[in-house]
Amino acid sequence: MSISGLHHITAIASNAKQNVDFYTRVLGLRMVKKTVNFDDPGTYHFYFGDESGTPGTIITFFPWPGAAKGRNGTGMATAVGYSVPEGSLPFWAARFKKLNIAQEEIAERFGEKYISFQDPDGLRIEFIVPSKKDERKPWETGEVNSSVAIKGFHSTTLSLRNIKPTEAILTDVFGYKLLSQENNRYRLRTEAVENAGIVDLLALPDRPPGYVAAGTNHHVAFRVKDEEVQMAIREKILAKGLNPTGKINRDYFYSVYFREPGGVLFELATENPGFTVDEPLNELGTHLKLPKQFEESRAQIERVLPVI
Repeated sequence: MSISGLHHITAIASNAKQNVDFYTRVLGLRMVKKTVNFDDPGTYHFYFGDESGTPGTIITFFPWPGAAKGRNGTGMATAVGYSVPEGSLPFWAARFKKLNIAQEEIAERFGEKYISFQDPDGLRIEFIVPSKKDERKPWETGEVNSSVAIKGFHSTTLSLRNIKPTEAILTDVFGYKLLSQENNRYRLRTEAVENAGIVDLLALPDRPPGYVAAGTNHHVAFRVKDEEVQMAIREKILAKGLNPTGKINRDYFYSVYFREPGGVLFELATENPGFTVDEPLNELGTHLKLPKQFEESRAQIERVLPVI
């Protein structure tokens, strides 16, 4: 009855085709699902991850054409951390240089080497070589093979003016434990899973709030086994005086949302039913899948959506 690490992370992009090209062709992730925003069916909702869209590997995007550029700040997730194999960072540094992708020098944090770079909208991503070998099987492409390919999430970083209230949610409700501290960065981890179990809290007491738009993270989703676990954790959130939503059907998982005390939008997302509920595994991401309530408007929606 606990959180099983990260489920997915959702961010905002400004150009649908550019977003697809970067995450599939440059980073080598699989397009797992091509659907639309439940609240705005004229906007795509893309899911990128491993072969089957395993929880803990999925990054999702709302690509709003012409969206204003966002600004990282407090009250939001400010970096997406991916796990990559030992010895792969020079490959990625060379690849980013060749493709003129903004990057920083290879560095080290908590004893783990990493490289930071930005996607076309400025979203901060970190490729991290974990201290313990990640045995997850990655998705491979012609240019990105298994020796260097993304395994799935390593961590996410939350920037906060005061980390204590957020830390309390992670430890008291989600079952995370404080592992270590480097300067103003505090690392928490859950022992419920081997991978995708780290959350870094960055204490920035003088930093202004961020602005959520293109190139920023919209929310962070945490993984729960099923609706029973989800509802049990929801009760704990209510007991903390917070206001979670009810259970919402997102077709591929069930969701409960709430804003934690530091301002970050959190989600509890179930493992069930998964992405093969409406497409076979070998065809994931190849069809435009619409929520049932929008199916009768398919022709109109397809005319509005950008060509990718």
